[in-house]
Amino acid sequence: MQSKINQESMHAYAANVYTTVVEELMKGKQRKFIAVEQEFFRLWWDAVATDTQKQQVHQLLQEGRLEFVIGGQVMHDEAVTLIDDQILQLTEGHGFLYETFGIRPQFSWHIDPFGASATTPTLFALAGFNAHLISRVDYDLKADMQKNKKLQFVWQGSPSLSERQEIFTHVMDQYSYCTPSQIPFSNRSGFYWNGIAAFPDPPKDGVYPNMSLPVTDTNIHLYAKTMVANIKERAAWFRTSDVLWPWGCDKQFFNASVQYSNMDLLLDYINKHSDEFGVTVQYATVGDYFQAIYSRNLTWEIRDSQDFLPYSTEPFQAWTGFYTSRSTLKGVARRASSLLYAGESFFTQYVQKHPASSICKCGALKQLQSLRWAVSEVQHHDGITGTESPKVKDMYMNNLMYGIFNVKKLMASIIFDMNNAKKNGEVYSSVYNKDSGIPGATDVDQYVVVYNPLAWNITTFVTVSVSHLAMSVYDELGLPVPAQVQSSVESHSTYDLYILVAISGLSYRKYSIKALNGKQSAFIGRSVKYKQKDITRADQESRQLLPVVNNCYQVLFDQNTNLMHSITERETNQTVRLTQEFLEYHVNGDVKKGPISDNYLFAPNASAIPVSKAVGLEVVSGNLMTEIRQYFYSNVTAQDYVYAVYTRMYTIPEGYDGKLLCHRIEQEYSVGPLELNREAVLRTSTNLNTRQLLYTDSNGYQIQKRPFKAYMNNTVARNYYPMVQTAYIEDDTTRLMLLAERAHGVSSQGNGQVEVMLHRRLWNNLQWDLNYNLTLNDSSVVRPVIWLILGTKALTNVLYRTSGLALEHRPVVMFGALSEDKPKLPRQLQQNSVHGSPVTVPPNLHLQTLSIPGWRYSSNHAEQVHSVRAGKQKQGDANFSRALLRIRHLYEVGEDPVLSQPVMVNLKSLLNGLGSVILVEERSLTGTWDVNTLKRWKWKTAQYPSKGFSNSTETSENSIVTVHPKEIRTFFVYFQGQ
Repeated sequence: MQSKINQESMHAYAANVYTTVVEELMKGKQRKFIAVEQEFFRLWWDAVATDTQKQQVHQLLQEGRLEFVIGGQVMHDEAVTLIDDQILQLTEGHGFLYETFGIRPQFSWHIDPFGASATTPTLFALAGFNAHLISRVDYDLKADMQKNKKLQFVWQGSPSLSERQEIFTHVMDQYSYCTPSQIPFSNRSGFYWNGIAAFPDPPKDGVYPNMSLPVTDTNIHLYAKTMVANIKERAAWFRTSDVLWPWGCDKQFFNASVQYSNMDLLLDYINKHSDEFGVTVQYATVGDYFQAIYSRNLTWEIRDSQDFLPYSTEPFQAWTGFYTSRSTLKGVARRASSLLYAGESFFTQYVQKHPASSICKCGALKQLQSLRWAVSEVQHHDGITGTESPKVKDMYMNNLMYGIFNVKKLMASIIFDMNNAKKNGEVYSSVYNKDSGIPGATDVDQYVVVYNPLAWNITTFVTVSVSHLAMSVYDELGLPVPAQVQSSVESHSTYDLYILVAISGLSYRKYSIKALNGKQSAFIGRSVKYKQKDITRADQESRQLLPVVNNCYQVLFDQNTNLMHSITERETNQTVRLTQEFLEYHVNGDVKKGPISDNYLFAPNASAIPVSKAVGLEVVSGNLMTEIRQYFYSNVTAQDYVYAVYTRMYTIPEGYDGKLLCHRIEQEYSVGPLELNREAVLRTSTNLNTRQLLYTDSNGYQIQKRPFKAYMNNTVARNYYPMVQTAYIEDDTTRLMLLAERAHGVSSQGNGQVEVMLHRRLWNNLQWDLNYNLTLNDSSVVRPVIWLILGTKALTNVLYRTSGLALEHRPVVMFGALSEDKPKLPRQLQQNSVHGSPVTVPPNLHLQTLSIPGWRYSSNHAEQVHSVRAGKQKQGDANFSRALLRIRHLYEVGEDPVLSQPVMVNLKSLLNGLGSVILVEERSLTGTWDVNTLKRWKWKTAQYPSKGFSNSTETSENSIVTVHPKEIRTFFVYFQGQ
């Protein structure tokens, strides 16, 4: 039995589900129920449930009649989410369940995400799950798997971790996760006795739309025959005689008594006549089902790391539109995630170094929790996907903005506290990014505090808006800092000041910005505007090329068209012809005229059409940076542009490590507002012979190979894939990489091409879409950023993982005005770091998490279960002595001769700057298992014939660990004196 909850009417609806289900489960020992998303359960638990109901939940969990599956805050989307955020939302839910009930979910129920990623099985294995369950895979593939009884297999989602983190996977058959909705003897829905949910205003008379006919003596035989026929049809598709028959659907069980009373009658009747029917039926949980399959002791086929994306439901329904839908929400969700990442490590360092601080730690934790919850919630498969109504999208946005505000406030107050600044100095903070509210320029001297949240030394630029061209920037010791100031792309009244910052791992630096016409003022970027060019009449004969050069690349622009012409990688002198243009797919919005595009689906009428006939060009160049501004107009006489590209290339002065900075071509796009039923793409065309093979990342964790496939129908849309962080094309020697700070759809529609969908604006008249306001009439302007890296495979291999994370986790910039009596700089600031000693890991490792979760549970399982049963798990103060640490190896086995090697890390010395580590415990991915006691089911495969338990990590004493390719290792760390 199941309930998948929709956001729309969650409070009223979720409260009804849990209140009536708990009541009904108590009435019959045979009854069972599974619950999935903790966000909804917690709303009920915290705000609605009575003490009696809470007692009953504890009892039902112990009896195994209520089972939490997945146990994350939400059922996350698999295509457009980042691995860090998937882990966060899983960890949030698991922490609550373990603290409150002492239970740890062991099965997944990923029935609704639109396609299945190969990252998910690995994460669920690392979290201690014994089996994984999915449903939405391509209709033609599912039909084939059904026919050949191949819906169940052991999935080795990671090529490097392979059998160590494999998981048994069940794909639901064509009926998916709902009870069959048609029954032959009634014109109403089948088996849904509580009808269709109508919340928040339920009908007064209790008669809901489309309630199934109640089970009576006259129809019980018909009901039973229908149910048994469906069970037998499904049984033919599986290898064992156990059939999983999900009872429920979206928004079901809000009136559980009607459901259970009819279900009881039906199940009893079938079991009484089991000789006649040839089946027996029983209430079960997902765990019961998998236990039955496991005990059959069959040998299962292995599936490699190939995923199930994209996903199509019929010939013209490719669910590849949502990879780009609501691009602004996708961008804010990722910026929120990256701010949370910075805030967590900042707060963790502060708590360890300043135990007697003036900041209330419980209040600070609440500020972090507000963002943890907002980032977790938006990972929902109808959240970051952009497949919700505008009202629900606004709820996600408001929660994210509220959490962002809280964490910025927290970080600013920590800086304040550590620098004992005068409380009257105004401090506000902003995350580096044009569209996230960089404060307007002021005439006062300002200082900026810049925090590097990565555990590597970073050299990069941060941008600040200023009101003068003549500015100087100084570091903590009063030494001048390289900077460049130039006219702003955004506004005519302000300037952009680019500051070159070099910051060690998990550390911050403080820079003062002064307006003066001194000899040490910043370089000034000079602008040259070129004549707008009509690209339809470009003269191919007399080509004049304009070079833009730094130490790594020479980029040529064609002055006949103002478009990019080629890029040369200077080290190898390899030149790639490369042009970029914007195109639009025109799509249909009238169901009478054919397939439509909507929030989910992409259904182009024909090939994409170039949008502009004229291009304007402006080049702003200075000693540190050149910015190429291209404006795309629909025709020669148009005044306004809908598309623009700002391309930045950096020149790094002597004495700075500029390898990453020099090797990227940063592009920021401005797209919109679009016309209705247009889908905007940026197509990059090269002379690389790629054979139309594309590579895209899977949730920022691993790379999937995407060969172009020809289909009878809908070939364009079915060759779109999600790009969460990375996509690339290559020939035998050279690779072109794209790195993104939000998810996009990406495709290679021709040899040597890669196109990224940046924006969609749609309207259609499909009744279902209209009912739920899912027409995606998104008239916004979006400003995504993509970094390009071009080079040999060996070079790009070394650069792209660190560069992708440097884009994801750009430094956090906080602003303050300097008061008149300039305070003397405290000692610790002069040491160029928050606390004197930076935290750094080698370039093939990533410090994925450093936080103080605050959970109060015991890390000893027996103790935790005992204290839950003794009722001791009441509200207490959060636990600040336990830090959560995750380290991830970024490379696959054999990917790079040096970087793919295992790495030894001494955790005590790594964290030495925070304090003295007294204890390290290795845990499962979400922290709820001690890895030494975690014994997952080992399913029999041809490769490993013996069945048993798999225990896959070797933990070391004395806190030295060896991290192997692609591992994600999770630890609890305890410091002295906390």
